[in-house]
Amino acid sequence: MPIHVKARHLITCAVAAGVFALPAYAQYSGPSEIGRTTVAEILKNPVDDQDVQVQGHLLRQTAHDKFIFSDGTAEIVAEIKTKHFAGQSVNEKTKVELTGEVDTSSKRPPEIEVESVRIIE
Repeated sequence: MPIHVKARHLITCAVAAGVFALPAYAQYSGPSEIGRTTVAEILKNPVDDQDVQVQGHLLRQTAHDKFIFSDGTAEIVAEIKTKHFAGQSVNEKTKVELTGEVDTSSKRPPEIEVESVRIIE
């Protein structure tokens, strides 16, 4: 194979690899079958792996991926991986909608394992 054909092939492969390596930041923001609930309701009757959707504020960060979240009814720990912020800048004044699952344990209070963060305001 001639050198210019090899070079073109290598460049094509490198570009394709780069495109597929880019993270996807799009997320669905339309209607959902997951019912919105309150933190107080979650804490009153926690069900492990229950799908939840709450709106409120991240009050403070307590660890790399742990935040205190409040919707005005109560506070709960929300575990949010960096990728779920999808490049969005969020502080304690930013109203957000968290969608995720309740995570229960006999050794600690219930938490929300967040799968998506959407800025409301």
